[in-house]
Amino acid sequence: MKKFNIPEFYRSPIIGGIKEHRRSLDKLKKDFSPTILDFGDSTIHLARHFGFCYGVENAVEIAYKTLDENPERRIFLLSEMIHNPEVNADLLSRGVKFLMDTSGNDLVDWTTLKPDDIVIVPAFGTTLEIQEKLNKIGIDPYKFDTTCPFVEKVWNRAAQIGERGYTIIVHGKPKHEETRATFSHSKEKTPTLVLKNIEEAQKLSKFVKGESSKELFFEEFKNQFSEGFDPELHLKRIGVVNQTTMLASETQEISDYLKSVIQQHYQLNEDDLQTHFANTRDTLCYATNDNQEATYELLKTEADLAIVVGGYNSSNTSHLVELCEQKLPTYFIRSAESLISDKIIKHFDLHKKEEITTHNYLKPQKKLNILLTCGASCPDAIMEGVLVKLHSFFQNNVSIKGVIEGMNIEISHID
Repeated sequence: MKKFNIPEFYRSPIIGGIKEHRRSLDKLKKDFSPTILDFGDSTIHLARHFGFCYGVENAVEIAYKTLDENPERRIFLLSEMIHNPEVNADLLSRGVKFLMDTSGNDLVDWTTLKPDDIVIVPAFGTTLEIQEKLNKIGIDPYKFDTTCPFVEKVWNRAAQIGERGYTIIVHGKPKHEETRATFSHSKEKTPTLVLKNIEEAQKLSKFVKGESSKELFFEEFKNQFSEGFDPELHLKRIGVVNQTTMLASETQEISDYLKSVIQQHYQLNEDDLQTHFANTRDTLCYATNDNQEATYELLKTEADLAIVVGGYNSSNTSHLVELCEQKLPTYFIRSAESLISDKIIKHFDLHKKEEITTHNYLKPQKKLNILLTCGASCPDAIMEGVLVKLHSFFQNNVSIKGVIEGMNIEISHID
């Protein structure tokens, strides 16, 4: 896989060394067991896969290269480069401005843009409508396009299915930048509908079977279907793709459920099923799959708590939190700064959608086992900061350097 030129301040000698050590032992990525860092009073169980993925590294490299090569030009990002606050804050500190927020609301008056301005398209991609808007200004939307190739793969897959006469069902979060982009590209080829969960798939089944009216469909799925969508016509032949950062198990559940509804409604055998249900492959990206599989393996460990690191608006990170929450106390944090002390932690509550403070999260006991992972947009340097700070809360811990050296892991240096 291509090596990217990532700014050094996003790298970590510790985390990078551990990752490279695991890669050297498992080149085919068949071992999803965590890395165990036994410090004595505490043990950190580090997920096998986490951190910057191909798409994120590609976007970060292009963004910083663009800054370096164009010091005299105004540089804009359509919206957040990736869903990580530290990365976006650093870009803003270097003079980059966001044209929109993550919901698509304008932050800059587009009439002030000039043909010579640079607009970077983030890793999530963008809509055809925004591409046309940039073209009219005289800005090439493809010149500084960092759209993840795995997102483009979904667009291509949707187009292939649509050209064969299927309606596209996108499993994704309707307001997420990537889903908005996928919806925009798909609807140009074929009728398209966004479903955010299995509950919405169950509601949709009533319209597939003709048990509910058009009027109710338009009410139930408001702002989630393409113009001219006719549930009586466009739900007879469907195919499912997804936002690349969704839970694989949820996408599979939705696909299997709709497949069974179609099969029963039209009384189809397996050979005839494709007349109404496209044989789609899962369109999750490799990093989402790897990170989720590594988290499942991580959760086989008996532990006292889990810490998941990443941006609070990161879809792939939030799904890792959901997996961990099913088994043990889980704290979703942005960085080491969220670890106020060994008694106090600031973390994001996915259910309340707000940052909260919890006291006594590290229960006093002889030995503490902590699961640690992060999302695909979290730099290794942030993970190192969290690891180092957690380690510092236990006075009798063996040094990080001692444990790393004892595992025969080669790193550039440890301060």
